[in-house]
This record gives sequence, structure tokens and C-alpha cells, in this order.
Amino acid sequence: MNHAPDPPVAVIGAGPIGLAAAAHLLDRGIEPLVLEAGPRAGTAVRAWGHVRLFSTWAELTDPAAEKLLAPTGWTRPAATAYPTGRDWAERYLQPLADALGARVRYDARVTGVARAGRDRIVDADRAAQPFAVHVVRADGAEERLLVRAVIDASGTWSTPGPLGATGLPALGERAAADRIAYRIPDLTDPAVRARYAGRTTAVVGSGASAFTALAALAGLTDDAPGTHSLWILRRGIGTHTYGGGEADQLPARGALGLAAKAAVDDGRATAVTGFRTAAVERTAAVERDADRPDRLVLVAEDGRRSEPVDEVIALTGLRPDLTFLGELRLRLDERLQAPVALAPLIDPNVHSCGTVYPHGAAELAHPETGVHLAGMKSYGRAPTFLALTGFEQVRSLAAALAGDHEAAARVELTLPETGVCGGTGLADAEGTAPADGGCCAAPTAGLLQIGTAAGGC
Repeated sequence: MNHAPDPPVAVIGAGPIGLAAAAHLLDRGIEPLVLEAGPRAGTAVRAWGHVRLFSTWAELTDPAAEKLLAPTGWTRPAATAYPTGRDWAERYLQPLADALGARVRYDARVTGVARAGRDRIVDADRAAQPFAVHVVRADGAEERLLVRAVIDASGTWSTPGPLGATGLPALGERAAADRIAYRIPDLTDPAVRARYAGRTTAVVGSGASAFTALAALAGLTDDAPGTHSLWILRRGIGTHTYGGGEADQLPARGALGLAAKAAVDDGRATAVTGFRTAAVERTAAVERDADRPDRLVLVAEDGRRSEPVDEVIALTGLRPDLTFLGELRLRLDERLQAPVALAPLIDPNVHSCGTVYPHGAAELAHPETGVHLAGMKSYGRAPTFLALTGFEQVRSLAAALAGDHEAAARVELTLPETGVCGGTGLADAEGTAPADGGCCAAPTAGLLQIGTAAGGC
């Protein structure tokens, strides 16, 4: 008698953690189906490809993924080197996706996940139903897939935090969208470089992404006199403002904070402290900027006004997109939007990346059995994520889905103490960078905090 094969486990996102999840599932004999909204593996990572991570290659590849790659002739990059996002995508993520073959579907945007035949309200026979995953293809065609479980590793890159200090867009922010960027600019691109060279830019944020932008803009001053940054901080400058410096056990990240400090000390950036943005206003352009109709002024909650600036770079953290999970029964922390059992372990007011206790299936559980947020998505708004932590998450999740609960509960990861975020309250929803995995980089190619996002790691 022939039995129909078990439905696959849907993995949302072909980034570092999603692809690692697929590798671990396959290693456990479970068929994965990876759904990637973009045209290639690591689409979000490629979007910040110019940024160098501050984690080394040794911390950015997953053991199960390496096992899957080995028969393909893949060679692991030098363990102590620091890749850029582009390196990570091209030298590891795309080869890994290629090794998974047809199990990875590109241009497949997930628009909804629910229990088949059950909306959020219905209890009857709920747990016995498969999950229905709704997908929209690049040509607009819709598809409904039935799967046994869902691992959402879609990250937070698509939903950056706004400029406004309330977590909502500042008044006038949407109207000034043409002059506000929410990513670290790629100053190797001549068009992007021209946008900032010789101009005044407000950099809003206090984490590694802000450090990266400040250091990069400071590097323009020799070739483009008049380039200056206004560094907008919601808090004051204290002992930990620039991170761990030489004491940071992620040396490249420590160097990044020191580069930002040098920009302020040398006068290439001016720090404005205790400034919580409430509004963005336009003002008349000065004569030297006659090619632009106006400039921008940021207005703080207390009524203070910034000096006029030409551009704004808002690096105020990232947040999860939960809209397509609305028909599932999730239990999320009211502050971080992370699973309630995980939230106390990653609270940026208490923890740095290295003091986050390794965790897995138990901490990622929800009332809706079979649904898990993983990677940066699981951290919600917390910026303390490391790729190594995400790899441990999906190892545990794959073990749990295979019924190996002993392995799921076992801790197989030890993180280095980083000594940056803990107890300092640095993560004021500011300063994280992109999505899904890693921890960021060194001042040469421009650094990024992935962990994303989003103070942070």
C-alpha cells in the first residue's frame, strides 16, 4: 500500500537562518520548502552587500549547511576573515541554496499563513490540520501550499524603524521621504556618493549602523570639503556610547565605535544629545545649495530645532512584519514583539549579544503548535542577535520537529561575552541594522550591525 509523502516544512526566507534551517531539516530526514520573496538567495543580505560584517567567517557558517555543501566542492573561506554582505551571499548563501536545489523557490512572497480550513477563532480539530501558506509569484499568480509546520526566518530588513522618537513617523517624515534614507549608504556608488558629498547629513541612531554611517561620511571629508554629519542621539553621551572599544571581544565592532568617536573628536561630526525627533520641517536652501529647493530641519519633542541639513539617515532599528501571520495564535512579548519565553533572554536593556543564553524550540514555542519565528524575526525589536544564535535555534527546531526532544533541549553553543549592551540601555530602538543574521563589521568597507538587527551586536 502506497502512502502519500509527508508534507514539507515551509521555511520563509532564503537568508542565513532560513537556509540553515533547511539544511538541518534535511539532515533530520524532513523535507524543507524554502520560500524566498526575492530572485536569489540572501536577497536582503545583498541589499547591504557593501557593508562588512564584524563577525568572521567562522561565525557565519552553519555546521549542517557545511555538511550539505561538502559534496559540491565548496571551500570554506578563511575562518578569521571578515566578509562583506556581498561575500556572504555569493560565497556561502547562494551555493547553499543551489545545493538545496528545487527545495528553494524564488520570487515566492508569502502573503498569509493559517490552519487549513480554520481561521484564528476556531478551536475544533485545529491542531490536526496542516498549515495553508498563501504565496504570490512574481507574475502575480497565487498559490496555496499545505505544509506540516512553518519556520518564519524572513528577518526584519523590510521594516525599518521610523525617524520619530515615539516609534511612529515624525510629522512631515513621509513628505520628506525623498531626502530620508533608512539604510547605510553605499558611498562606493558614484550617484550615492554625490548625494552626500559636500553636504550636511543628520544621522539618527546610536548603534553599530549609525557608527558605520558616521565613519563612512567622515571618510568623504578629504575629497569633498564641506561634508559634515549631525549625529542625533536620543540620549546623552556616556561611558558606553561608542560600544566596547578595545575591550570588545568582537574586535571589529569595537574598532567601528572608535571610528565613530574619532569622527566626533575630529569635528567631522557634531553630536546632538537628548534629541527625540517629533517633526521634520522644510526650510529655504542656502545659496551654495541652489540645486536643491530646500533643506530639512528636525524638531525635537522639547521644541529644539536642529541646524538645517541636506539629508537624513535614520538608523533607528528594525521591527518584525507580523501582518501575514495574523490568522495564527502567536504569544509575543508586548515590548519586543518576540516570543514571550525568549524576550527576557534577549532584552537589550539587560543583555548584549554575548550574554544572550542559547535557546531553541522551547523558547520559540507559541500556542499555535508547529509555528516558529527564527533568526532575527524571533528577536522582534531587540538588536542583540548573532548568526550563531540563529543557527542554534534552527538546530533545535529541526530536532524537535523530528521528535528528538532530548537534542532539541540540549545546548550546543557557547557565545563570547561582548560586554557592550548589557545593563547600559543602549538599545533605545536605535541603531540596529539589517536583517537576518550575523553581527557587524569593520570600518574599512563600511560596517553593519545585522542583528541586525537591530546599541546592538
